[in-house]
Amino acid sequence: MHTDSETVANAKAPLIWAEQIEVWEAKLSGDTSEAEERLAAAERLAKVRGYRYLPAPKVAELPLSNLMSRVEKVKTLNTAQDAAALLGGVAPPAITITRALELYWHLARDRVLGKSEDQRRRWENPRKKAIRNLAEVIGNKPIAEITGDDMLEFRDWWLDRIEIEGLTGNSGNKDLSHLGDVLKTVNSKKRLGLTLPLDGLSITQKDAGTRPPFSRKWIKEQLLAPGALDGLNDQARAILLCMVNTGMRPSELAGLSAREIRLDHAVPHLAIEGIDRQLKSANARRTVPLIGVSLHAIEAFPAGFDRYRGSSASLSGTINKYLRENGLLESPAHSLYGLRHSFEDRMLAAKIDERIRRDLMGHALGRERYGLGASLEMLAELLAPVAF
Repeated sequence: MHTDSETVANAKAPLIWAEQIEVWEAKLSGDTSEAEERLAAAERLAKVRGYRYLPAPKVAELPLSNLMSRVEKVKTLNTAQDAAALLGGVAPPAITITRALELYWHLARDRVLGKSEDQRRRWENPRKKAIRNLAEVIGNKPIAEITGDDMLEFRDWWLDRIEIEGLTGNSGNKDLSHLGDVLKTVNSKKRLGLTLPLDGLSITQKDAGTRPPFSRKWIKEQLLAPGALDGLNDQARAILLCMVNTGMRPSELAGLSAREIRLDHAVPHLAIEGIDRQLKSANARRTVPLIGVSLHAIEAFPAGFDRYRGSSASLSGTINKYLRENGLLESPAHSLYGLRHSFEDRMLAAKIDERIRRDLMGHALGRERYGLGASLEMLAELLAPVAF
């Protein structure tokens, strides 16, 4: 008790006993094998000892006097658990992207105080959506393993969506903002000490515009060079090659059913009918002939692409990451979707009629459509000179 007075000792005893119980409880918690609980136990033990838990790199950055205070305290206590708690020796938990959201609700509970049930739902839903999107695109990896490339993939995925669905840049920025809120809050409140690559990702209206097309030369000499795409999984590679001569959206190819793939006709083709899924618009319902590399690619998958059917969010991210890491993007502004634009540009250069171009791309005509349009035979003949 550090006193020779019984009165003082009796007054101090309950407080010291309560503190000792806290120490024992904190140390017992530290025996768990769960990383999150180990960290929480270390934080509690550090607090009982009069310090704030910091990861080791942050402890090393403390002013010398503060650092030595912790070291001297550890010498006095002489236990491994105290050393870990005061010197930051507990490894940060491998919190996954979806687990981060689960932790976030508790860590950010002050932000919903006073909100009605409906207000709380409207506050929670966009954060759930943003986390779900990120996990689908880059995988539900530990947040400590999220790289700058991962976030660029996610940004590219949003740019493609903006273009395909006619959204504004603000749609993607909301997701990025909510992601930043969740991940930064968990990083800060759990004292993980991570450097998260979340800055410089916002989408401007200029960025949200049309993605540049791949040139014919680049497609022939780079994308279609022998072995260039060997590192892609077989279904992603086939979808990329199908885009080259069809100009179809990645999501359309990912969602194809066996009934829409018609290889046994005089002109092999895809009949996009939206079986078991909703099409982007009425104009997206169309027939596209299969020729060249696109025909050869889909012949290996006559029943469609089960790996991406119903979960196409990760498709563009997977392909764009591969193209970027292997120097197969013609410029930093290019992405997989540029193959769709290239197909349209090649048709325009070949002076293919606007009605036919719009029918093949699934675009609105701008006036009422009359007649059935070009036959499959005619379409295949027109596309042969622009195909690879």
